[in-house]
Amino acid sequence: MKKNEASLKVILVVASCAVSAITGLVLSRGSSASEGARRARPLIGLSLDTLKEERWQHDRDLFVARAQELGADVLVQAANSDDTRQIQDVEALLSRKVDVLVVVPHNGEAMAKAVGLAHDAGVPVVAYDRLIMNAGVDLYVSFDAVRVGAEQARYLAEKLKGRRSRIVRINGAKTDSNAHLMRQGQDEILRPLIAKGEIEIVHEDWAENWKPENAKKILQAAITRAGKFDAVLAANDGTAGGAGQALSEEGLTGKVILTGQDAELAACQRIVHGQQSMTIYKPLKKEAAAAAESAHALAVRKPIVAKMEVDDGKGKVPAILLDVVAVTKDNMLSTVVADGFHPKDSIYR
Repeated sequence: MKKNEASLKVILVVASCAVSAITGLVLSRGSSASEGARRARPLIGLSLDTLKEERWQHDRDLFVARAQELGADVLVQAANSDDTRQIQDVEALLSRKVDVLVVVPHNGEAMAKAVGLAHDAGVPVVAYDRLIMNAGVDLYVSFDAVRVGAEQARYLAEKLKGRRSRIVRINGAKTDSNAHLMRQGQDEILRPLIAKGEIEIVHEDWAENWKPENAKKILQAAITRAGKFDAVLAANDGTAGGAGQALSEEGLTGKVILTGQDAELAACQRIVHGQQSMTIYKPLKKEAAAAAESAHALAVRKPIVAKMEVDDGKGKVPAILLDVVAVTKDNMLSTVVADGFHPKDSIYR
């Protein structure tokens, strides 16, 4: 081990005060580092689950822009929600000798193989937005998914306060660790209310691949089997859109509370027009910047200190978790519009 590598490890341990940090595991991987030393600009590989959703197009553009500002180049691959293809994408990126790999996994379990391939090649891995399970990634950068779910459920609890209420819950993709973490956050708020008999979950299911059409089917089944209900706890704006279609067909638009997440333009439009109740705004610019800055640091073998850690099922991995904001029509201007996430004219048209 080189002397400067040992020094960096000491600095990391001291700086983190026993809190999670990137460790010598990354710094000691020499093959990619030597390749990067010969390259004028660091090369980052970005493997995305999909680009079919508006949200991920934002992430890609913001990530690439920040990486380029830092002096790095980015190779982008999108797998269209196909695990086999995403593994192939990772193999292609590694064949291009990327200095660091950033992955938004379609399936958090399946992508453990990709992490193994990268580590075998001496390439550090950043899990972006979704955790890769049982893999020991070098860093996890995301929003606090538990907080997302808690904020959704807290909004419902406040709106339903004082009456016995029936809700339908539409979870995200079962293959996405974030969907489970969001459900955990929702349960932290809902369980005490369920125990008191104030809230009843009358129907619940997982929307495969987060697809709106699957969410619509879930809500149609709920309408058939459960009859009347007061709210739909939809995991994100895509599933909220599918649920909203089912509500519209039953003449229930605006009569049932409907949650969401991601502050997609269509969802923001639905909110200001009374068709959706709320969404969770995640400042993607901050997440993309944090991921790009961390990836650049890893690519050039600079130390990183992470203040949090999460359990990937195999052990603790360092994490940077960002906060989120619940958005309704009342604070749309001061959040989504003020940050320049969507133009006011586009939302209120």
